Parts: sequence; C-alpha cells; structure tokens
Amino acid sequence: MKGFATAATLAVLANSVSAHYIWHQVIAGSTTSSAAVRQPVNNSPVQDVTSPDITCNANPSPASETVSVAAGSTLGFNLDNTLYHQGPAAIYLGKVPAGQTAASWDGSGANWFKIAEWGATFNPFKFTDEGLGSLSTTIPASVPAGEYLARIEQIGLHVAGAPQWYISCAQINITGGGSANPSKVSIPGYVSPSDPGLTVNIYNPVPTSYVVPGPAPFTG
Repeated sequence: MKGFATAATLAVLANSVSAHYIWHQVIAGSTTSSAAVRQPVNNSPVQDVTSPDITCNANPSPASETVSVAAGSTLGFNLDNTLYHQGPAAIYLGKVPAGQTAASWDGSGANWFKIAEWGATFNPFKFTDEGLGSLSTTIPASVPAGEYLARIEQIGLHVAGAPQWYISCAQINITGGGSANPSKVSIPGYVSPSDPGLTVNIYNPVPTSYVVPGPAPFTG
C-alpha cells in the first residue's frame, strides 16, 4: 500500500544510518586519547577525493592536545561503532613542516606517507577490516622524530561508483626514531577518482584481485 514503508525497508534505512561512524580515539603507544583527535563534526562520509575535506574531514573540531609516542610503538584508531562498510583502510603519517606544529598545520603539501593498509582476501572475497572496531599498526622505527598528523581512512565501497571516506586526523609527537626519508604525497592528490580501487563494483562481478588506493606502505 502506498504511503507505508515495509519492515524490510525500515530495516535497511536503520542499518544505513547506524553504519556511519567516527574514528574518535587515537592509540599512541600505551595512551588512548580522544582529545588528540580532530573530531569530525558528524559521522557522514567525505565523498569527493579531490576536496580538501579528504585530508582530515570536513571542518573538524580542533584537537586540544598532542600526544607523544615512540617510533617503533603502536599507532591506531578506535571507532565509535563497528565497521560495517566493505572497503579498504589505511593509516598515514604527515610530517609537520618546519615552523609549524601539529596543532597549527592544515595537512597541505606533499608531506604524507602511508604506514599501513587493510585490503581484501579472496575465496570468498572479503575486506580484512570488516566488522572491526579498531585498527592499529606499528610506527616504523626509522621514522624521524618530530610532530606529525596521523590520519586514518576507511573507504566504503558498498555503493558502486560512489565511494565514501571515513577519516580522522590526530596530533602526535614521535620520539626517538631514525633518519628515514620515505616518498611523500599530497592529500588531496594521492588518489585519482578513476583509481580502479575506487571504481570497482564489489558485488558483480566479485573481484578476484584488489589493490588498495594510494601509495604502497612505508615499512622502514
């Protein structure tokens, strides 16, 4: 009957809303902090990979602290929900330019490098971050000391042709470390809208291979 939503329709709508989420905490060694994260204003995704919003989300609230973490220690992020969307994830580090601080830098320029990514497994096809509430990696021990923005992204590919980015940036100060100089990219600019990892239809045909968008991770 017109004018009435079916139970199935309501369930789909409820799930689509609950599936939005925020990376609201950074894990820096033994410290877990919400105050060091530039909190997104809401849980809606960024949908334009060429927009400045792709760097640290759309007009996030300022972080009130910068947390210290030793090179070679754990770096990760916690969700305020469970990761429902199917798609890849990655963690980047952005080296703060000279004369600026993690609190003042807007993330512009070719200063970013990837240190971890979560892709897919096959037979059956599945993204490895699906269903998780936390993603973490190890900061390469050779990364130079200094202030950085740590950036996490998860790209929802559940709507073919319309990828959705869930992003947060945290302010960190890496101590110790080494003298590595990994290749760096700009964000935006690190991924093209036509990247096969974004334009893929994950349902039909089911992928038999998948490459996470962006540069290869720097492992030290």
